[in-house]
Amino acid sequence: MYYHGRAQFHHGESSAVGVLITNLGTPDAPTKQALKPYLKEFLEDPRVVEPPPARWLWKLILNGIILNTRPAKSAEAYASVWDSEGPGAPLLNITKRQLAGIKNALEPHFEGRVEFALAMRYGNPSIASALQELHEKGCQRIVVLPLYPQYAAATTASTFDAVSAELQKWRWIPELRFINHYHRHPGYIKALANSIREHQAEHGKPQLLVMSYHGVPQRYLDNGDPYHCECHVTSRLVADELGLNKDEYKVTFQSLFGKEEWIKPYTDATLKSLPEQGIKDIQVICPGFSADCLETIEEIDEENREYFEHAGGEKFSYIKCLNDREDHTQMLANLILQHTQGWYERDGFDADTDSKERATVKENAKAMSCPY
Repeated sequence: MYYHGRAQFHHGESSAVGVLITNLGTPDAPTKQALKPYLKEFLEDPRVVEPPPARWLWKLILNGIILNTRPAKSAEAYASVWDSEGPGAPLLNITKRQLAGIKNALEPHFEGRVEFALAMRYGNPSIASALQELHEKGCQRIVVLPLYPQYAAATTASTFDAVSAELQKWRWIPELRFINHYHRHPGYIKALANSIREHQAEHGKPQLLVMSYHGVPQRYLDNGDPYHCECHVTSRLVADELGLNKDEYKVTFQSLFGKEEWIKPYTDATLKSLPEQGIKDIQVICPGFSADCLETIEEIDEENREYFEHAGGEKFSYIKCLNDREDHTQMLANLILQHTQGWYERDGFDADTDSKERATVKENAKAMSCPY
């Protein structure tokens, strides 16, 4: 096996900390041609669709049916939310702004070099390319933050798989810290509560606050995935922060796929049923999404809004994701600071000692006739 090293590597150079933030992904364009490879990469991930024992059957269904029908429909949905900011909008554009906010908040806390990169689990920029970017910049310690507040095998673990697959090719494996979740981080809960308060200051308080999360199949929960539980923990903490009673908020799950049972209650079915219960004024927030994307803009604020209004709902209001709010990016920076404690670039390692250590490395390299 060939292990990748760095071109023109110098043994005496100072190292850096690398900060990699990731999100789910986006096609390169809102077209059928761009959606097909993106959906193929996404739906072939066994973490996303855990296949039956006969994996060949799922591949047959995916390549013979789904990838010949779904791309055109998905492209139409993406086109409805696409904007002029650049490829991958809106998710990629928001993630870029988030990284800029994180960078501004983090840099004052590092006396050594710190480098930043972003990646998408599916599509571009890829996790492999982002890690290679940090590698070429001399990052020997890397912290990875998937922007999924609640842990799920289909998202967080899949990101770890991609990170691990790339690092297995490296000659010098960096020290790695991988942030699994932050579903109950005080800063995250307060940022969510702040966004709700600000929205309600403008639009009033509804009869019901609906907290909608991306769904997963029921069997994932039955097999030990903590995602469902962490969604409820987040919701309860936000409700406590806002002083809500149990009948003033509801947790639901969206984005169903396939015919098997998913965790309930379903968002669409819930919104269709609320008006007949006398609940005609609601606000919906999606705490499991760190940035607005197709599933929040098109599915919630357009499709599910129509379901609610068609069923007799009178007032529907969508509360945006935290996106690049300052309290959100500051919380993410604080989370990274927590996970980089002990790294000398982070803690202000003594410069004289660092200089001596690098000099020693150079002398040892000379003794071994290392090209540096």
